[in-house]
Amino acid sequence: MNDKLDLQSPDITGLNIEKIAALFPNCVTEAADGKKIDFDLLRQELSADIVEGTKERYRLEWPGKREAIVTANLPTNNTLRPVREDSVDFDTTENMYIEGDNLEVLKLLQESYLNKIKMIYIDPPYNTGKDFVYKDNFAKAREEELFESGQKDEYNQRLVANPETSGRYHSDWLSMMYPRLKLARNLLSEDGVIFISIDDNEVHNLRKICDEIYGEDNFVANVIWEKKFAPQNDAKWFSENHDHILIIAKSKELLNVHLLPRTSQMNERYKNYDNDPRGVWTSDNLLRKDVQKSGIYEITTPNGSIYSPPSGRSWRVSKEKYNEMVLENRIWFGEKGGNVPRIKRFLNEVQDGIKSQTIWKFDDVGHNQEASQEVRKIFNGDSFFDTPKPIRLIKRMIYLVTKEDIILDFFSGSATTAHAVMQLNAEDQGRRKYIMVQLPEITDEKSEAYKAGYKNICEIGKERIRRAAHKIKEEKLEKAKKDGLFADFKDEQDYGFRVYRLDSSNMQDVYYKPQDYNQSTLDLFADNVKEDRTAEDLIAQIMLDWGLELSLPIEHKTIAGKEVFAVAGDSLYCCFDTDIDEAFAKEIAKERPMRIVFRDKGFKDDTAKENVKQLLKQLSPETEMKVI
Repeated sequence: MNDKLDLQSPDITGLNIEKIAALFPNCVTEAADGKKIDFDLLRQELSADIVEGTKERYRLEWPGKREAIVTANLPTNNTLRPVREDSVDFDTTENMYIEGDNLEVLKLLQESYLNKIKMIYIDPPYNTGKDFVYKDNFAKAREEELFESGQKDEYNQRLVANPETSGRYHSDWLSMMYPRLKLARNLLSEDGVIFISIDDNEVHNLRKICDEIYGEDNFVANVIWEKKFAPQNDAKWFSENHDHILIIAKSKELLNVHLLPRTSQMNERYKNYDNDPRGVWTSDNLLRKDVQKSGIYEITTPNGSIYSPPSGRSWRVSKEKYNEMVLENRIWFGEKGGNVPRIKRFLNEVQDGIKSQTIWKFDDVGHNQEASQEVRKIFNGDSFFDTPKPIRLIKRMIYLVTKEDIILDFFSGSATTAHAVMQLNAEDQGRRKYIMVQLPEITDEKSEAYKAGYKNICEIGKERIRRAAHKIKEEKLEKAKKDGLFADFKDEQDYGFRVYRLDSSNMQDVYYKPQDYNQSTLDLFADNVKEDRTAEDLIAQIMLDWGLELSLPIEHKTIAGKEVFAVAGDSLYCCFDTDIDEAFAKEIAKERPMRIVFRDKGFKDDTAKENVKQLLKQLSPETEMKVI
């Protein structure tokens, strides 16, 4: 500890660099005298247009990179619309399934889920030459926006083939991943972490863009997953039996990684050869691999054998500490008392778990074939996906970093992540919640999925969650019966999910946010809500605009004869009825909501609207009133 007073003034430049690095870690670059700000890149971050003219420096570059940065920073005019008919327990669940382009969805979640997601897992296209990548064009025409918002059925026009023969093979993949990873970082909590599955084709590039976006110091690990249980003998060169899982933290120093449970196989190594009252133990080496002066001494065993450390090594403890351990019966000399001394490690004194290693064997976390079998089991023998991930694999990731947190998967595919969240919650009584995001890719008419009635991937994912939930509930019930606990059995687990679908704004032409309103612009909003939009559609968009989580409870109330929607208690009130007057304002003021939203056409005229606003300000000064 340094007890000297620091008599220098603060390093203002250094502090400013730290502040910029916190907001834009990708703009911090290496220099001979320390970290510096890449002002060219910072200018790009603060510009809605592509900034030309850059200097050479150490970083990953590709054609289209600046366009990818602009793509991430551009606002979206879209919204999310609730789909009750596809949802399960819509009014009570805290889980979500969102259909739509994940880039647009990530943008929409920026305010409501800023710094709130503990864990993200994604299994993006591996760019093997046979994959499709998302086509992003930051200068989108209006017609293209119709496809991306989900207003048209040609969802697959958002996907383009990316063969190895393409001149922008790596560049197109990087341009797809960069803005999504950049937006995802904003959603992570300060102690949050992202897990990304990838193979050898792009792991090197993925690591580089993650270093740029999240900061090189926040790289945690590259886990090797043994995805196959047997060699592939028809491979041209080597049988590729592994995938990578990159793990990157928002702030590594704040990340807490849980210990894995100890297995019975591990505990079997502990015995009690000398009937020690402290219980079972195993022996550990008393030697260390280097030379410490305090560890150079002779040891005489109970039967008279004498041992000294070999050349280049020393005892792990000093002579004084060794004598203490002998008196405490913590040194083992073998059954006859003449072996090389070893330390006794008691099971009740070791950590209640083990650190996860960076090689995950299929025996512990499953393999590709197991994953396919899991999907087949759920869908009565049909496997609609080529490369799903096993539930055990995703469960391990979730277990390591969460307990009562939100898990996001924005390449959700077969919805294994949702299945794993529910399964782990059932096993350890966790209260984790999930958000799944998936583009509704159209299934091929010749595919088994299409023949089974699933017109797009989202339909398969949602059905898997429903069936998995039913199976987990049944298994818990059967276990309660078997254990004789059926009479007291109460299952409070959340098996539901709210479905939202990406669509264009609920407003006719004017893009709005509540904070943009002022009296001079209210005249522009003369009932500009689209005719096909419902009250729940409007509430969802208002919640997104105000930064409220989409899983919050929504209560229907009747106040002074008018329908009112109360979001999360008094956090937000919405009333879209007509004839809003001072009498209603007096009644609603008694509820003292934090915010209240009306439709512009709900007032007879501007005078009535202003009277209600002033009355609310007088009777409930904490209430913020807005009009759409």
